[in-house]
Formats: sequence, C-alpha cells, structure tokens
Amino acid sequence: MITSVEGTLAGSGVGWVDVSVGGVTLRAMMPESAVEAVGGLGERVRIFTLLNVRDDSITLFGFPTEEARSAFEALITVSGVGPRIALAILSALSTEALAAAIDGSDTSAFKAAPGVGAKTANRIVLELKGKLDWESVSPLGAQADDLASALMALGYTTAEIRAATSSLPRDPSMTLEDQVRRSIEKMSADDGRR
Repeated sequence: MITSVEGTLAGSGVGWVDVSVGGVTLRAMMPESAVEAVGGLGERVRIFTLLNVRDDSITLFGFPTEEARSAFEALITVSGVGPRIALAILSALSTEALAAAIDGSDTSAFKAAPGVGAKTANRIVLELKGKLDWESVSPLGAQADDLASALMALGYTTAEIRAATSSLPRDPSMTLEDQVRRSIEKMSADDGRR
C-alpha cells in the first residue's frame, strides 16, 4: 500500500495533482477543495494517499492530511458510497464539518456535495456515527478537551460543541475564554437561523 507520496508538484487541475518522484510522475485524485492547499507548482509537497485497486482500474487518491484520508476511507466503507461520492463530500465539507455532521446527525450538511441525496446522507450518518474517533480532526488539538469541558459545564451537548468548535480558527494563541465566547456566539447564531 502507498500511504504517502513526497516529491515535486508537477501539475494540478480540478480534482487532481501530479507529483514527480524520482523520475516518475504520479497522478493522485483529490478533493477539489484540497488541491490548492497542497502547494504551488515546482514546490516540494507531501500528500497522504490511498491506492484503490479494482478490476477495471488502479487509482491513487491523495489528501492534504491523514485525517482527510481517514475520512475518505471511512466514507467508502458505507454502502452505496464509492470513491467519486466520497471525494465530492470531502470537496464540500472539511473533515471537521463532516465529523460534526455525522456526530450531530445533520444530514442536511451533505446537500452541498453533488450526487449525495437524502438516502445516502442518512446511510452515512447511520453507518459512521459512533464508529470513528473524530477527536483526531479537532481544529484545536490539545485545547479541545478544555474547551469541550467548559462548554459541557454550561449545558451544551457534544453535537452542539463539535459543530461550533469546527469553525474556530486554528490559533494556538487564542485563550480558553476567547474560544468559549466564540463557540457560544456560533451556537447562538445557529439557533437564530433555525
């Protein structure tokens, strides 16, 4: 299995990147939203990969993070979700937003992904809820536990907390008080839209 590729970014397009490694250029299919995050042409890059072998094709899929690769692997285990739909979901939703949607049973979040209907969204939530360790995709890293504890003490549910904290900026200098305040503002704004 090829778990990562490191080399020079030789080309990119909508949903793919070419990485040159030791005289060989490999094309990896990627979520569209992740292509620009990989780097610029000619730069040294590393992508996390999954090699998918089928009777009629061998396809290399690439991701900017291990969490995105894990999310892809989980999605393709769901009945009726193939690599194309999994890429569409990861193009529309960040790993944090996907985690929050699954944990909060928010099937409407999947409407942003082309080709994902209500039945597929329900199946994804049903089959993946509670089966994955989504803590690894927290944008706050080690700070997440303190923030979650503080918000739980204020009476918020795990689903509400994950949905609110998924949009917080990755800023290690932000204090716990700032994180709590911004999370509460996000949850209040979400309540106002319902």
